[in-house]
Amino acid sequence: MKSNVNRIIAILAIIIVNIGCDQITKDMAREQIEYNERIEVIGDNLILTKVENSGAFLGMGSDLSPILKNILLLGLPAIVMIGLLVFLLIKKDLTKLAIVGLSFIVGGGIGNLYDRILYGSVTDMVHMDFGIFRTGIFNAADVSVMIGTGLILLEQFLTRKDHEKVKEAS
Repeated sequence: MKSNVNRIIAILAIIIVNIGCDQITKDMAREQIEYNERIEVIGDNLILTKVENSGAFLGMGSDLSPILKNILLLGLPAIVMIGLLVFLLIKKDLTKLAIVGLSFIVGGGIGNLYDRILYGSVTDMVHMDFGIFRTGIFNAADVSVMIGTGLILLEQFLTRKDHEKVKEAS
C-alpha cells in the first residue's frame, strides 16, 4: 500500500514540476519579451522570441473553424491527458522509465492545454538553429512532451532487448 502511495506522489510531483516549469517560463516570456522580439542567447543558434500559437505543432490548424479548433485543440487533448493520467495511476506494472516518461508527457500536455483554455493560444519562445538541427519556436511544455516520448521509446527498446535475452536463454 505504501509503495502505491509513493508511486502516486511521484507521478503527481513529476507532472506538477513539469507544469510549473512550463508556466513559469511562459509567464517570464509574456512579461519580459516583446512579440517577435529577437534575443540572441547563443548567437543565431539559440534565440528567445515570443509568439502566440493558436494552432497545434508549428501553428498547424490555426486557421480551423472555432468549433473544429475547440474539438481538436481542447477537447481531444483533454481526453488524452485524462486517459493517460488514469492509465498512469491504475496500471501497476509500468516500469519506472515508463512512469517518468508518461508523467512528462502529461505534464507538458496539461501545460499547453492550460494556456489554450486560459489565453486561447500557447506562448512559444525558444528557437534553435544548429545547422542540421533546426527547430520551430517551442516552449517548456513541448520539451516535456519530447523528453517523455524519448523516455517511452527508450523503455520500449530496453524492454524488447530484455525479452530477446529471455527468449534466447530458453
